[in-house]
Amino acid sequence: MAIPAETRKEFHALTSGCGVFKLDRAHIALTGADRVRWLNGMVTNNIRDLAAGQGIYAFLLNPQGKIQADLYAFNRAESIVVETESKQLETILQIFDRYIIMDEVEVENLAGKVAVFGVVGPKSAEVLSEHAKEMQPLQVAKSQWNGFEITLVRGDNPCVPNYEIWAKAQDAEQLGNALLERAPEIHEQTLEVFRVACGIPKFGVDVRQKDLPQETGQERALNFNKGCYVGQEIVERIRSRGAVHRMFTGFEVEGAIPSPGFRIQHEGKDMAELTSVAALPTAEGVRTVALGYGRRELMAPDKEYVTGETKVRVAALPFARIFSN
Repeated sequence: MAIPAETRKEFHALTSGCGVFKLDRAHIALTGADRVRWLNGMVTNNIRDLAAGQGIYAFLLNPQGKIQADLYAFNRAESIVVETESKQLETILQIFDRYIIMDEVEVENLAGKVAVFGVVGPKSAEVLSEHAKEMQPLQVAKSQWNGFEITLVRGDNPCVPNYEIWAKAQDAEQLGNALLERAPEIHEQTLEVFRVACGIPKFGVDVRQKDLPQETGQERALNFNKGCYVGQEIVERIRSRGAVHRMFTGFEVEGAIPSPGFRIQHEGKDMAELTSVAALPTAEGVRTVALGYGRRELMAPDKEYVTGETKVRVAALPFARIFSN
């Protein structure tokens, strides 16, 4: 599969240097005396013990334990800021509205007020500041950069250093231009390839509303000591019984390139489904990889399966030999 020269160059920047890009994110500010208790009863991770200046990743579930949305929540001392992809904003606002009954919680949609930029790669802290190097994953702090008042967030992708810059919407154009003077712009196609290389599932693509939390492999979104929340009974039942039948994993692909939705067969039966497929430009040449779900008992590392003209090999995530660390 041929990979455009632009994608090759941008992918190299993300894995070996630094790249910048604008993100389509939505923010919701929660205030009111009950905000911590209330949100803790809504999401799968621990809001109650979240220190000021720190964030967590979590799912919103329905009472049947199925994932409805994913989000990050940051304790900003006077408020909790929820961040998600803009496509999920209306779903989350509707769920929040449904569950605020007698609670002292105010929900403010910050759409249009905040611009978000990503700064990613081994050299990203050099583009930002010495302070960025010292930040822990999902730490958030007010800062200044190149004369702009910003909020800096350290991301939680373990493959390479990664950051978000939150800024006033009116500063977006000037801030974006200033960032592009320091590092190349990364376009959507490359970001998608990079996401798959990192093994990060995307809501609506790899994480669907039919999926259970433990099937996605995102243990970072779950806390089993926080008490009750919507869908908690199902999550706890799965934990106590030991496992789910499906698991999220990676695949190395050879032969005919499949499309998302491709089903892998074993002994005449469907046993895995690919949800994302990408061609990675590496020093060794083009590597085709995929993310997907398979029957847990058949997903042993390096196990190979052939369906039609496509051969896949089960691979751990993130994919090996891509990131220097």
